Amino acid sequence: MRKGLFWILLLIMCMSLPAAAMAADNPGVTKDEVVIGMTCPMSGPAALWSAMALGNSAWAKHINDQGGIHGRKIKFVAKDDGYNPSRALANLTEMKNDVLAFGCVIGSATANASKDFLLTSKVPVVHVHANPRIWLKTPLAQRRHIFIAYPDYVDEAEAITNYAVTTLGVKTIALFGQNDDWGKGAEEGIHKAAKQLGSKVKFSGFITFEPTDRAVGGHALKLKELNADAVVVYGPPTQAALIIKEMSKIGYKPKIFTANPLGDPLMYKIAGALWEGAYPAVSGNVSLPGVEPQADKVVDILLKYEPTLKGREFLGVTGSTTMMLIAEGLRKAGPNLTRESFIKAMESIKDFKCEGMGAPINFSASQHHGLNAIRMAEAKNGKHVPISEYMIFKPLF
Repeated sequence: MRKGLFWILLLIMCMSLPAAAMAADNPGVTKDEVVIGMTCPMSGPAALWSAMALGNSAWAKHINDQGGIHGRKIKFVAKDDGYNPSRALANLTEMKNDVLAFGCVIGSATANASKDFLLTSKVPVVHVHANPRIWLKTPLAQRRHIFIAYPDYVDEAEAITNYAVTTLGVKTIALFGQNDDWGKGAEEGIHKAAKQLGSKVKFSGFITFEPTDRAVGGHALKLKELNADAVVVYGPPTQAALIIKEMSKIGYKPKIFTANPLGDPLMYKIAGALWEGAYPAVSGNVSLPGVEPQADKVVDILLKYEPTLKGREFLGVTGSTTMMLIAEGLRKAGPNLTRESFIKAMESIKDFKCEGMGAPINFSASQHHGLNAIRMAEAKNGKHVPISEYMIFKPLF
């Protein structure tokens, strides 16, 4: 009896070894599930961006309700980093051995703090919503698992400045920006545009703030002293709303231009009527809910699975594009899914539009910056309305 039990247990152990070995060699993948992880600010100064995690989650549920991809359902795991770089790095480290890929890292400070880990971990990363230039000097062999379809802040700020001057007649520009690569990239872009435009525009100055700053009255006074026609804002929604309100209090109401992360009409809710007439840039890989039917179709799906996205539709749509790209990579990778097969599949994506939205995304073995594009919008009657064509810049890498 005991000998029989021994052999039965031994047989069970031997049968389970290949599966265990496969799990160790192929993280985040089983025969019926694939795990995607994300670190995201769900609290803190950028908590509004939690809608991007909800967008990813909703699109994964939508895919799963259609049977998944090659028989696998997507398990999406999101962890709160509070827009704190150390917490974001800890979240990514904790998930490293349990996911096939990371879906989106948000913020230049977070991306910079996690850069070395993301490079050495070799976990595929789809979308980094941060300054793409942080990868520019990294050899391709070291970053071949990283895929980005996000605008470069230097190109974006240069285009915003050109548009402000040549289309709207702005003569002087100031910058209110986060004291990191985000703000500094904008500064470089404005300088580039100003140099090309010559006497048509003057760059009056760069007033910086820290991600934790809430008292920005002093910053508003400094901006008023610069007396620019327009202020370009490169920062999270909280600081953007605060600086606009503080400038208004002291009677300073310049034209407002912003980086693409402020492209959500939700800004009306936190900045109030002062947001009317602002000119946000919008990332080139999305369409605008309430204005463009492709985005409205996606919104209907997202709200079915995550009703709390009501009022934050644009950020939800933006987040969901990450899962759409991941899903395309999973389809192309086929049933024999590994991190390596997923990377090769992502490199084969050509002329891909996320549910018909935005400009086309193209990756290859030599190009991992799949789309570098924006367009300008205007805050009008509670919506963000496109006022330019897509401005498509050369990919950085």
